[in-house]
Amino acid sequence: MADNSRIDYHFCYTLDPFYHILILQIIWVIGVGMVILGLLIWLPLSVIAVVGLLFFGHDILNIIKLPAEGTGSFLWKFFFTAVALFRPLDKTHSLLVLYTVMPWLGVMLTGYVLGLVYRPTFDSAKRKKILFTAGVILVVLFVFLRAFNMYGDPAPWAFQRTTALSVISFFNVSKYPPSLMYLCMTVGPGLLLLSAVEKVDNQLTRVLVIYGKVPFFYYVLHFYLLRLLNVILFFAQGYGTKSIVTPKSIMLFRPVEYGLNLFGVYVVWLLVIALLYLPCRWFSRYKHTHQQWWLSYL
Repeated sequence: MADNSRIDYHFCYTLDPFYHILILQIIWVIGVGMVILGLLIWLPLSVIAVVGLLFFGHDILNIIKLPAEGTGSFLWKFFFTAVALFRPLDKTHSLLVLYTVMPWLGVMLTGYVLGLVYRPTFDSAKRKKILFTAGVILVVLFVFLRAFNMYGDPAPWAFQRTTALSVISFFNVSKYPPSLMYLCMTVGPGLLLLSAVEKVDNQLTRVLVIYGKVPFFYYVLHFYLLRLLNVILFFAQGYGTKSIVTPKSIMLFRPVEYGLNLFGVYVVWLLVIALLYLPCRWFSRYKHTHQQWWLSYL
């Protein structure tokens, strides 16, 4: 990326209408995963589960020797191991791969199988037990493997000069692509939380359910809202049109000095969640009262 081409994931990220750099991140991985799941969906759930769990062993690719050059190397990185894989497409456009298929496909396949426990006929007590047990196993696996740097992440942790930094090092695991340690650290507590709130019904959970019913709708909408707030704050902080483009920056309207402190970031985070509640509630009701095929994807 030696030239001044603006990097672009999607228009809602960078506001670059020319897509100088196409970034393949989470949405493309979900799309590929859905296509593959569509091919496997007729197989028994046990087979899909086994295939999904096999994909969780992708960290072995950090140990074995893989092709270093050529088409073979590109394909391995493209589908399995890429960490910011960059490849020029022509003189003005390039490809940047941040999310790879293999680990996330494993998450999607096992998540699809886990959906079995949420069928209306499934016993709630048994579901809670399964979620709790699976969550404990993943958390224990994370602590054990991470403590001894045995397997599951390309970057081992180490004791630092302070306790706080040592804790940060312990939890500083790879998300691009997601390592086994990252998945255990995030999915495990998530399953424990699901088991704990199985029968909780209050105003907070009813609000959260609204977002949970339309996750992709919220996901897409929040990018555009964030960028709108970004542009407003850009001019509010005194920047002019000359600062819209920053050489080698991944976004427009993002000068080097631009930004908020941590408190400001939390304020924006809460503001975005609050502003999107009514749109999410409307769309949730719309989905409930309409039957168009495309609604199942949002």
